[in-house]
Amino acid sequence: MADITVSLPDGSSRALPDGSTAADLARAIGSRLAKAAVIAVVDGEERDLTTVLRGGETVSIVTDTSDAGLHTIRHSTSHVLAQAVLELFPGSTNAIGPAIENGFYYDFALPSGVTFSEDDLDRVDAKMREIMVADQPFVRGELSAAEALELFHDFPYKCEIIERAIKQVSTDDSDDDGDDDDEDIDAGEVAGDVVSFYRNSDSFVDMCLGPHVPSTGRLGHFALQRVAGAYWRGDHTRPMLQRIYGTAWASKKDLDAYLLRLEEAAKRDHRKLAAELDLVSWPEELGPGLAVWHPKGAMVRKQMEDYSRDRHVNGGYSMVYTPHIARSLLWETSGHLDFYKDGMYPPMELDDGVKYYPKPMNCPFHIMIYKAQQRSYRELPMRLYELGTVYRYELSGAVHGLMRIRGFTQDDSHIFCTREAIGDEIASLLDFVLDVLRAFGFDDFQAKLSTRPKEKAVGADDLWDLATDALRGALERHGLAYTIDHGGGAFYGPKIDVDVKDAIGRSWQLSTIQLDFNLPERFGLEYIASDGHAHQPVMIHRALFGSVERFFGVLLEHFAGAFPAWLAPVHASVLPVASAHESYAAEVVTALRARGFRVEMREADEQLGRRIRHAKLQKHPYVLVVGDDDVAHGSVGVNPRGGDVERGVALDAFLDRLTADIASRR
Repeated sequence: MADITVSLPDGSSRALPDGSTAADLARAIGSRLAKAAVIAVVDGEERDLTTVLRGGETVSIVTDTSDAGLHTIRHSTSHVLAQAVLELFPGSTNAIGPAIENGFYYDFALPSGVTFSEDDLDRVDAKMREIMVADQPFVRGELSAAEALELFHDFPYKCEIIERAIKQVSTDDSDDDGDDDDEDIDAGEVAGDVVSFYRNSDSFVDMCLGPHVPSTGRLGHFALQRVAGAYWRGDHTRPMLQRIYGTAWASKKDLDAYLLRLEEAAKRDHRKLAAELDLVSWPEELGPGLAVWHPKGAMVRKQMEDYSRDRHVNGGYSMVYTPHIARSLLWETSGHLDFYKDGMYPPMELDDGVKYYPKPMNCPFHIMIYKAQQRSYRELPMRLYELGTVYRYELSGAVHGLMRIRGFTQDDSHIFCTREAIGDEIASLLDFVLDVLRAFGFDDFQAKLSTRPKEKAVGADDLWDLATDALRGALERHGLAYTIDHGGGAFYGPKIDVDVKDAIGRSWQLSTIQLDFNLPERFGLEYIASDGHAHQPVMIHRALFGSVERFFGVLLEHFAGAFPAWLAPVHASVLPVASAHESYAAEVVTALRARGFRVEMREADEQLGRRIRHAKLQKHPYVLVVGDDDVAHGSVGVNPRGGDVERGVALDAFLDRLTADIASRR
């Protein structure tokens, strides 16, 4: 049999017998690679390992621990989930089941009156493992759209996807119907007039572009996590489906590690900690997505905001304040009513029918400040800064504690500069952003460059290209690693998002830098340049915390409620051993407060051990216990959070120590 030759990613080549598959190539390279292989990339396209190689291709083998490999494992596991549910619940139909970050889900329509319960997850899990033990092969096939409609005639959601694909083909991939939001739902299901599908057995077939692992026996390291409701296509006017979420990994070790991280994340849930530490609450009387700050939470927030103000004022920014509402004319000019209306609260009609909207963003107000008088190039860059509260309408089912909320405060800055200053200004902004984030305990960063959103943007292509290139250049000049989010920009310009990793390895998107040529044009902004002529400035939008509320929530989970001393709502608890020591304990409190420290005293009206336990549960940085020896020598017993108990520490020495601890922001 004649040989064929394929190229490998390292530039080498490999000769194989004619008719060899991608799996044969993996085995030829080595048994370890063959064992870890899940799919192949053939001339840039992901393919099943059963793909027959023709010769001349460039082929790489994708292993189970890579991002693409894990995505394949999770997608394949979602197919097994669908197979199990359809077998256990006769009369059910399946909708979509994509892989998502760290896992997968599948949506189902169950027979009338039937709903999933958490107890059903054990039954589904057991059935899935039966299917995996059976080692059923994933066999790919293709049909025309008409044939696929016949094959899936009992599955209305699959048929809807196929019919949409037919419509897209007939309109030459036009998006004129404005239904762009459905594209992600159809991704991975069908493309064009050819419908691909995979069979696991004679009884189960699912429409899918693939690729998949070779067989169900290649799977097994998974856990089903929860059930939920989900509207079809995310549209509340469409049927409510039932969703099962799960996670899947390459090995039991990786699965166990992830489940352990989830347990730790549950302990760190900011909503739970906010209640336990008396920081924030969400009264039902206020409505979804609206929080009230209790004294201790407000104290932490004050430290955050004070630090932000100081850094901005010292960094060349000017503080401004703006209203919470504005006439519709402002939002029409900015484009928000064209491109962001769904995220805005309904208007109020005042002044003989004039509509006023609560502000979803601060930028148009800062533009008004710039426009208040003629500007010279000597005033640029003009850096405006505001802790401005904005209001964005989120569906009640989407709000989540402080992480996704309807009313929140941004540490919002807008910089007006010349085109020539863009590179230096953005590089300086990146330095500023990362330095502030480090002060709050983050040191692992990843940037994302988001480009023009499809069909939802203002401004000419050349301006978007210029802005995107400027952001890319600043990132490369800075040396910050970044990925590209195609189409993820705001409607008025591309942006850089900075993600941080917290103490348990989760990524959080926090700071944003957006470059904008469009709003200055829409509002007719100008400055007089050195040549005496009027030129249009560039506008840079920048939120460092993102929102104060969300940043607080991230910090609360990052530190598991144990804020560093400079942020802690209470620096120290002072506990007299007995009532005879309360007078001296009060003197210690006075000395601490005289130095500006936040302190609590709990009188000796209950056992000392119980009071110490309470202070530790409140995660105070220091617990100070005073007894007979301390009264006699002017000392305190220091019980530091996470440290060893120290006896007989001179009060003045402790005051200096606490001062240094707070100043270090460690």
